[in-house]
Amino acid sequence: MNGPFAHPRSAPHRLPTPAQLALAQQCRDGPKSPPATTSTVAASVYLAADRFALEQQRLFGRMPVVLGPSAMLPQPNSAMAHDGFGAPLLLVRDGKGVLRVFLNACRHRGTRLLDAGDPVSAQAIICPYHAWAYDADGRLKGVPRPETFPGLDKPSLGLVPVPAIEAGGLIWASPSRSEVDFAFASGPLADDFNALGLASMHLYARRTHQVRGNWKLIMDAFLESYHVQRLHQSSIARFFEDGITSGDMVGPHMRSAVARVGGLEGVDLSDWAALRKIVTYAYQLLPATVLVASPDYVNLMVLMPQAVDCTLVEDFMLIQTPPADAKAEAHWAKSWALLDGQVFGTEDFGAAERGQQGLASGALSHVLLGSLEQGVARFHATVDALIA
Repeated sequence: MNGPFAHPRSAPHRLPTPAQLALAQQCRDGPKSPPATTSTVAASVYLAADRFALEQQRLFGRMPVVLGPSAMLPQPNSAMAHDGFGAPLLLVRDGKGVLRVFLNACRHRGTRLLDAGDPVSAQAIICPYHAWAYDADGRLKGVPRPETFPGLDKPSLGLVPVPAIEAGGLIWASPSRSEVDFAFASGPLADDFNALGLASMHLYARRTHQVRGNWKLIMDAFLESYHVQRLHQSSIARFFEDGITSGDMVGPHMRSAVARVGGLEGVDLSDWAALRKIVTYAYQLLPATVLVASPDYVNLMVLMPQAVDCTLVEDFMLIQTPPADAKAEAHWAKSWALLDGQVFGTEDFGAAERGQQGLASGALSHVLLGSLEQGVARFHATVDALIA
């Protein structure tokens, strides 16, 4: 069943990737309860300032991060600023639809070129201070009073590029400008997201939350299904089977599936539309992005750590097509209020804040993880290995 917040419009015909199909088969055929096991995570990984600094250097400084969905900047000849990862970034989509990322700084005096965090029309990027002008590909194309800059080497004074790609409907970048590997982003992850139709979806809404908690506490919430029937009992719990889930790894990234009420018995797994009505897919993209693909919409959450106990989370809701009428608009407004306002904004993020408070009290030296929470353990083991 879709639940009250799934739009009845059917998605265009697509096929699941073999990996997505395998996860659905595991939900259908696997054991109802995972093998009994427990593990622990040290409380200090959420509290220690030196640990946070190491993560910033070795994870966020050496891995590509997701800036947002392609739908965040959908129109040609448009631009926007992005500051969530510390470096001032400028996203530009040229007249042919090609997206590029630069440092948001004029090569003349370093002036910030654009402040708008939402898309603005921009056939050219004009510095507000002295009106130096740049093409969408970053080239310096115009300087007022050029005779006052004898010998100016314009080709060497283009905007500073930031390594970035657009793949599978997501924008990935390296804000630190370090050379990073985009192979998973452009390969198996893009294949999955293309199967979900992410690149053609419409951005219905976006909102940035400030969460007073360590970024990993937020990631933890999307790495286990144990909490769904408890934390979300007044919102979405009734739509999901307890513990009917499966997961695997895509390099350092984690991919999971959880079955909705009604189960997969009798469902033709090759029928992607039927499968999407039953299975919700979630992706935990290192270092800090969560993508939840429900039947007819996708929530993308980009985590931007600001301090050891403070994280900005930008939540994007993507739907198949823009609302066609007032009834459809009311439907999606209700869905957005439920998901962003309650499920994520109050329940998940609130749990992270309460967890931070409890851990900071010194009440426990380690977090205990049960059988249904071993995705959390795998995530922390992966992070530990990457920063070692």
